Amino acid sequence: MKIAILSDTHGLLRPQVVERLKTADAILHGGDINRQEIVEELSRYAPLYIVRGNNDKAWAQDIPHDLTVTLGGVNFYMVHNKKEVPADLSGVDVVVFGHSHKYVQEEKDGILWLNPGSCGPRRFHQEITMMMAELSGGAIQVEKVTIPHEVQ
Repeated sequence: MKIAILSDTHGLLRPQVVERLKTADAILHGGDINRQEIVEELSRYAPLYIVRGNNDKAWAQDIPHDLTVTLGGVNFYMVHNKKEVPADLSGVDVVVFGHSHKYVQEEKDGILWLNPGSCGPRRFHQEITMMMAELSGGAIQVEKVTIPHEVQ
């Protein structure tokens, strides 16, 4: 099972990101979507699991603050801001978050922590990134995807 993991699109779906989404069996979005139209477009490519970010205002009131989902035998906990992850992560294999726009892939206490970074408008001179993950037999392999961008 192939999973696209992205966050902080802030109203922009780049063509390079869309090409990756077309190959996904599911999409996880860590919040700061910014527009309903982005949700609708993401939904066209694969089953979509999303959480609400701090910039997702009134239009996003029906999007959950956090979400637990099991895909390919892997239990994901999703929330936009890492500071809002609960202390008890019993049964969780992977935490997906966003907010900082900084790519993170690290294992702590048997849990994989993933922040795909931001693949929306470039901010803070950071690279533009997302993740593609392969799920097989209850295990996950993550690939960092760096999106080429204009230098400002």
